[in-house]
Amino acid sequence: MVHYENPKMVVGCVVSHHGKILLCRRGIEPRANFWTVPGGFMELNETVAAAAVRETYEEALAEVEIDGILAIIDVVHARQAHIFFHATLKGDSYGVGEESTDTRLFAPADIPWNEIAFPSGTMALKHYLQLLATDEQSVLYAQAGRINHA
Repeated sequence: MVHYENPKMVVGCVVSHHGKILLCRRGIEPRANFWTVPGGFMELNETVAAAAVRETYEEALAEVEIDGILAIIDVVHARQAHIFFHATLKGDSYGVGEESTDTRLFAPADIPWNEIAFPSGTMALKHYLQLLATDEQSVLYAQAGRINHA
């Protein structure tokens, strides 16, 4: 019998709405009480885009439309690959999902950078803001390092 240990796929969305970005405060470990873009583990029998839409709804009660792929980030030390999409909020509705304690729309200047839960989320957010500033179209491919909790 061959037993494969494969990486987990984490998918999420950088959700924009009228120039602001939707973030969720994590209600679960790891990194409870830190802010994150909505996302989570992909499930069997779904596409990466469908998983990102589902996770965004589960964490932020937000219905979104996927605009395109934003970033692919290897998180080798956690045995994960993170795929982020840019998405637009449909309507004005969002809320607090089961794994969140708060959700808010942040102007780019107000993003709580020191309170972002994971390096991959920071990387995706910064790439999105860079694309906005330069009006470019590109996908970030990078590797995230470990979090230093000191």
